[in-house]
Amino acid sequence: MEHISNVYNWEVITPQAGSYLFGYYDRFALDKDNKRHLALHIPQQDHLPLKGECAQVGYVDLARKEFVPLAETQSWCHQQGSMSLWLTHKPGHFIYNDYRKDGAEWQPVSRIINADTGEIAGEYAMPVYALSSDGRWGACLDFGRIPRRGYSYARAQIPQNKPVPDLDSDGLFLLDMHSGESKLIASYRQMLKAHPCAYDLEGQYIWLNHAIFNRDASRLMVLLRHRKDPFDNGEMWKTHMLTMGLDGQNMLCPLPDMLWMPGRISHQIWGRGPREILIDAQWCGNGHEYVVFDESERLLRAERISKGMGPMGHLVFSPDGQWMAADTYRKDGWQSLALVHTATGEITEIGRFRHPEVNIEDLRCDLHPRWSRDGKYITVDTLHFGERKICLLDVSEIAN
Repeated sequence: MEHISNVYNWEVITPQAGSYLFGYYDRFALDKDNKRHLALHIPQQDHLPLKGECAQVGYVDLARKEFVPLAETQSWCHQQGSMSLWLTHKPGHFIYNDYRKDGAEWQPVSRIINADTGEIAGEYAMPVYALSSDGRWGACLDFGRIPRRGYSYARAQIPQNKPVPDLDSDGLFLLDMHSGESKLIASYRQMLKAHPCAYDLEGQYIWLNHAIFNRDASRLMVLLRHRKDPFDNGEMWKTHMLTMGLDGQNMLCPLPDMLWMPGRISHQIWGRGPREILIDAQWCGNGHEYVVFDESERLLRAERISKGMGPMGHLVFSPDGQWMAADTYRKDGWQSLALVHTATGEITEIGRFRHPEVNIEDLRCDLHPRWSRDGKYITVDTLHFGERKICLLDVSEIAN
């Protein structure tokens, strides 16, 4: 097996046997001391999760390179895991999504677990999608409406006879991580009012995905998506990115679908300031470019950080904003990961990862680079070694 890099010393931190992953790229997988890395041990990687199929929830002890299983969950997928997240107001605790059976019904929840003892220390009545940087707030949405099964759960069933959700009682929820109380901050009806061409939604199946808090926990972004048939995976969806305050006010649509279009934008994430947004875009006919803009300006004015690598992928700034991690989708069986110096735009490739063919698109393994809180480490999920593994690189000598 070829090395990930002939220059940089990548470590495989998960056990040699078995498939392990963390999930998405907009969050911290390492604890504040960089001693434990959240992870799932999944039962297979050849089909989408089935009802009743469980993954082990736990963490990797970095000193021993040992996975410590603490619980099981039926809420997992190959792209985003179970949304495991460290809790800042409860040191040594993290949350993960799961299901609880009430009689004959399965209810989606998020559970609090003590990583030191393995004890379940509490439960929230909604599954959590993202946490604010201060750890006070969680963003919640209905996983059941997400038609992409690689981003949802086996028990989160797509509503076959409900293309339009409950406009006034469903949407984006804000969860108080201290009290456990939740409230609807942006209903679908409110979001349709911010939609630049709401008439396009007639006869369409509508859902939300990819909720992310900005750096100072003052605003949220979420994707409003729609297509005619939720079960037709050959039909592309339309995407409108909405942003708003944590009270749902000052709702904007800075990236309507006509800017996304097929292939023009891949992924979105908040940038270094409270109103900055970072995307991988190709708007100028010059290929992929790493671009930021201020979502509060009425006229979108893009600033290029650097030329992109292509094919497009995931971007995320380091905690100090001086560097950016950028991955690519697979091409010819390979994925790339680079560090971008934001002041100069210089790109340094730090790894190339083999990616074998998959029989279902949502079984692919995106690198999804995640920074540690101190900016010292980057970790990724990868199929480079055949089974899914989590790899870590100390970038403190590079990004300084």
